[in-house]
Amino acid sequence: MADVMTNTKNKIQEAGNTAAQAANKAAEGVKSGASYVADQAKDLASNASKGAANVGSYVEEKAGDATSAVSGGLKAAGEAIRQNAPHEGRFGQASAAVAQSLSDTGEYLEREGLEGMAKDLTCLIKRNPIPALLLGIGLGFLVARASSSSRT
Repeated sequence: MADVMTNTKNKIQEAGNTAAQAANKAAEGVKSGASYVADQAKDLASNASKGAANVGSYVEEKAGDATSAVSGGLKAAGEAIRQNAPHEGRFGQASAAVAQSLSDTGEYLEREGLEGMAKDLTCLIKRNPIPALLLGIGLGFLVARASSSSRT
């Protein structure tokens, strides 16, 4: 009977060891799977980040191209007005002022770009908050009015 008890005890210990080994293997499998999923998630996040950076640089490049085109167009318009408008009298003075303003605006846009314009606009709003707020409300009203009248 002692042999049966010892034999049963040994089999129970072997079953316990086998179960422990199986649990360890399962835990290692879960760890390995979790590590794989984490690596895949990191790769996916890295690729998404790179893609977003590429899109951002593309948009920035296109905005710079558009800014250059607009500034060149403004300067060309100013030069065309200078050449074709009358040079004497009040109309000549007005056309010279418009031509100069267009040229100055083109040079400003070329020099500062969109980023510089945004900084200048931010400073202007900070210095004059109430007129900026009123202007925003007025523009919002006009946009709402224009969009509601176009639907009817």
